[in-house]
Amino acid sequence: MLKNLRFLNKDECEKFYKFGKTLGQGSFATVKQATDRRKDGDEKFAVKIINKTALSQEDEQALDTEVLILEKMQHTNVVRLREVYDCPTKFYMVMELCTGGELFDRIVKKAVYTEDEARKCVLQMADALEYCHAQDIVHRDIKPENLLYARPEPDETVKLADFGLAHLLKRDEQLKTACGTPGYVAPEVLTGEGYGTEVDMWSIGVVVFILLCGYPPFYDDSTAILFNMIKKGDYTFNPQYWDHVSSEAKDLISKLLCVDSKQRLTAAGIKDHPWMNPGGKHVSNELPSFTANLRAYNAKRKFRGAIMSVQVLNYLGGANKLLPAKAEAKAKAQAEGIVEDVVAAEAPAAPAATAAAAEPS
Repeated sequence: MLKNLRFLNKDECEKFYKFGKTLGQGSFATVKQATDRRKDGDEKFAVKIINKTALSQEDEQALDTEVLILEKMQHTNVVRLREVYDCPTKFYMVMELCTGGELFDRIVKKAVYTEDEARKCVLQMADALEYCHAQDIVHRDIKPENLLYARPEPDETVKLADFGLAHLLKRDEQLKTACGTPGYVAPEVLTGEGYGTEVDMWSIGVVVFILLCGYPPFYDDSTAILFNMIKKGDYTFNPQYWDHVSSEAKDLISKLLCVDSKQRLTAAGIKDHPWMNPGGKHVSNELPSFTANLRAYNAKRKFRGAIMSVQVLNYLGGANKLLPAKAEAKAKAQAEGIVEDVVAAEAPAAPAATAAAAEPS
């Protein structure tokens, strides 16, 4: 474990923190809201309490990696780790608490939504990923519930969260582990090719697509068909929902949802793209179909998400290395309706009215 964070031989976390309501619970961990007894004021934190006795050796190594990575994260758009407590039977991670809600949950409440609002969100995502990738950190699980608002409106700061599947790349390392969330996972993960930070850029492309139309680029009830669509990059800009979207936005998405990872746009490339120009003609474009589409998508993704999380493990198990036991158990627990880390896992589900737009052409 790390040396420059707080580690104790006995369980003293509750001496320093007063715990409040439970924010989430899973098979290995519970997340509680807490305040620091040592300081005045009511600043709240999210404390993840991990049951060490339930962890395998591989799980412990994964936890070490997660803490190592989070210790490096000092960026406005990344959820911060404050300190940790390594106790005999429990491991505590004291994290920054985001109270503004998930990205999609907040946006769907807006009466009017424009491309400029989407652009501001994407800029913050690109900033976060540029920072991570510069340190050779690949997140591997970019998806809506891992993009949080720091505080309620009018604050618009977006934070990247949950580094449980993140990896610190060694020089010239190519990863082979099959992990991620169906609908957001990159083609090279599914084909078993070696991959790196480029997989995060594909996932951001999926998020940007949804941010502009309210439904996902890849969708099918069959996991096998869904993954085949992803491997082929088989998506369309349905005119019914995309005629109001600028050509610059479509170009950005096309350069992110690029099957050839070597040609895929980087985080820095997003920031340099014409669509990111705040003075562009597209900034005031309203997206009239977005709210209705996203409302339907949000409902379906949360209902179906846990099932899909297990399906990806089953589908990839035959040809690729499965996730560590902790991640697999997490997915199975979610399928039983258990929520871990504040929110349940999710997977794509196009609104009924827009499902045809995501079908292969």
